Amino acid sequence: QVQLVESGGGLVHPGGSLRLACAASGSIVSINVMGWYRHAPGNQRELVAVLTRGGSTHSAYSVKGRFTISRDNAKNTVYLQMTSLKPEDKAVYYCNADQVDGLGRLYDYWGQGTQVTVSS
Repeated sequence: QVQLVESGGGLVHPGGSLRLACAASGSIVSINVMGWYRHAPGNQRELVAVLTRGGSTHSAYSVKGRFTISRDNAKNTVYLQMTSLKPEDKAVYYCNADQVDGLGRLYDYWGQGTQVTVSS
């Protein structure tokens, strides 16, 4: 089992910045990928950025050059640094972790979500 707790959401003006954090606990050794997704009203949940165990990253086209995913292994925490925020970035942001056990079974974990609002 993996527990994920997000923090850092809030209200920001267009052009502003926020940093989200996702602290992982539990059986984190076998986590392969951690990432951020977002869900805006009327839209499907979409991938924002992911970070693999090996350090590879992938970001959605809509956030490239503006959002950066990173991790602090000592704190078991993944961050999403968001800059140049736009009103269309408004959504609930969810942390995700994918874990594979010794039998090759895939487990998918989600945090509770944190609201990001971009408004003047």
